Amino acid sequence: MERIQSSAILKDLKRKMVLITGPRQVGKTFLAKQLAKSYQYPVYLNFDNLQDRNIIHDQAWLFNTDLLILDEIHKMPNWKNYLKGIYDTKAESMHLLVTGSARLEIFNHIGDSLAGRYFLHRLMPLSCAELKQLNKSYNINDLIDKSGFPEPYLINDLIEVNRWRLQYVNSLLATDVFDFNKIQNIQAIRTLFELLKTKVGSPISYQSLAEDIAISPITVKKYIEILEALYIIFRITPFSKNIARSLLKEPKIYFFDSGLIKKNEGAQLENIVAVSLLKHVFAKIDYQAENYALHYLRTKDKEEVDFALIKDETVQQIIEVKSSDKELSKPLYTFHKKYNFPATQLVKNIRIEKMIDNIKVQRAENFLTELIL
Repeated sequence: MERIQSSAILKDLKRKMVLITGPRQVGKTFLAKQLAKSYQYPVYLNFDNLQDRNIIHDQAWLFNTDLLILDEIHKMPNWKNYLKGIYDTKAESMHLLVTGSARLEIFNHIGDSLAGRYFLHRLMPLSCAELKQLNKSYNINDLIDKSGFPEPYLINDLIEVNRWRLQYVNSLLATDVFDFNKIQNIQAIRTLFELLKTKVGSPISYQSLAEDIAISPITVKKYIEILEALYIIFRITPFSKNIARSLLKEPKIYFFDSGLIKKNEGAQLENIVAVSLLKHVFAKIDYQAENYALHYLRTKDKEEVDFALIKDETVQQIIEVKSSDKELSKPLYTFHKKYNFPATQLVKNIRIEKMIDNIKVQRAENFLTELIL
């Protein structure tokens, strides 16, 4: 399936090395091979393949290679200096594309090794906005039930979707996590994974999770950081600047695969909104060089708004998500009136959109479709 970033990546390849990161099975390899069709002599090498690994170590690709694709190269010891050497000595006619299912921008702390040598492109699951821009049909219920990962999204049989998800989760927890960090207690991280699925959209306590799993809070934090580094989950922290009585801790957790959250319509909807907003924020950063971030608002009095879009440390918009409640959220109203933040309440099941006290009450699917990518 075509992806919206294709033209931007081809443009960036002419100037620097390109890193494509994102969750496992989000379509990075497929995208890389599609991009390769724009070249005459592309070479694709995957570090997980033994034969390819030998070619990578020996730098044994043909001299006329015009696009070199290196997949999962972050698993190679000293990979940053390896890429630096390749990039600094390659022929001007050869473009370099690197993909990986870990957050390459933080993996082992990239530091200065590749500074100034790459553009980062984060490939996220499909969203209403991307599907619309690609002139593809879209349905928020499909994204909630099947997720925006291309393979399950394109499958019509829900049994096959569930089979895909079972294999996907097993691969993440049995292979990727262990490859990333030699975890001693695999059962503990599996238990944490299952617990986090029940806490989507709620501020979490490392101490409380630690007591539930019978491990230390430090270990809980470490495991969450591993799941985050592998694009399994992402954290949203409270925004505190100029907001009185704001909590500075307790992040909220969301999953890149919204289909993992079951039997809770509100949490499912909030998760798909979170993924879509994060994708929007990444696009603002990666393609428009704007200093955007995604947070939520919460006071010590437990007044909370689900999301806050931040630019240059200033709130641009606050967003509350409801499945069907047409009544205006009281915390949303309070924050809007007190701080004059632009505010929107998203409702999944609503027939007529409206304005209440200058707060937009909008159909969730319409809002998500309008996000800039």
